[in-house]
Amino acid sequence: MKRTHLPLNGLRVLDAAARHLSFTRAADELAVTPAAVGQQIRALEDTLGTVLFRRTTRGLELTPEAEAGLAPLRDGFLQFEEAVRAMQAGQSSKSLTIAAPRDVTEKWLMPRLAAIAAADADLRLILLAADDSLDFAQANLDLAIRWGAGPGAEEGEAIEADGLVTVAAPGDTTSATIGWPGAPDPAATIGVADAGLAVDAAAAGLGRATVPELIARADLASGRVVAVGAPAPSPSGYWLVAPLPQWRQKKVQALVAALGV
Repeated sequence: MKRTHLPLNGLRVLDAAARHLSFTRAADELAVTPAAVGQQIRALEDTLGTVLFRRTTRGLELTPEAEAGLAPLRDGFLQFEEAVRAMQAGQSSKSLTIAAPRDVTEKWLMPRLAAIAAADADLRLILLAADDSLDFAQANLDLAIRWGAGPGAEEGEAIEADGLVTVAAPGDTTSATIGWPGAPDPAATIGVADAGLAVDAAAAGLGRATVPELIARADLASGRVVAVGAPAPSPSGYWLVAPLPQWRQKKVQALVAALGV
């Protein structure tokens, strides 16, 4: 019988009924009705082509065929339990692989991870540069940061920010602009690869750059750049995202909470 055709639910009912030699007590253990137990046993007997129980004057009895299969069946369930425990053990580990755009890592993520790691000596981090095409399974990712209007096909939580902000070096009066892929400008005097480099170019006095406020936040706070005008709302923002199995991991949820998004 193929593994995909194994009647696992029926086998679980068989194990309970064999231990109790009672459909009623097995039903209590499994939180179903005795009728449901009886239906599962009959379906299992039909699948196996074997009678598993007989009713006698003394009550329910196992057939020799059922007796022959019980020991390996129970060994199998023990191995299932060990497999589940092994998979759950990964949730309590302190090793996380995180992917984020380079500028988000440098300007926002790295300082926060440094503070989190300083408070937890067991934390182990792998940081990857990423774009929207990064595959979670292929890269063994636990969490990623992406720019967009929402988490897309994954689970996620928005990182709070004030939209877009235009920044320049303190005292800079030039009207020159700095372009980057997220804010292309045909008239820009310089083009750079990402928003973080746009902030650095602005701080160097090369012009004004309009970037996500999250990217400029630390440089604004330190006075390295100043805001030109008020922040502008943006339909998109940065999101912490992961497919549902990764998102549900305790270590991922703990990191999301520690990042204070």
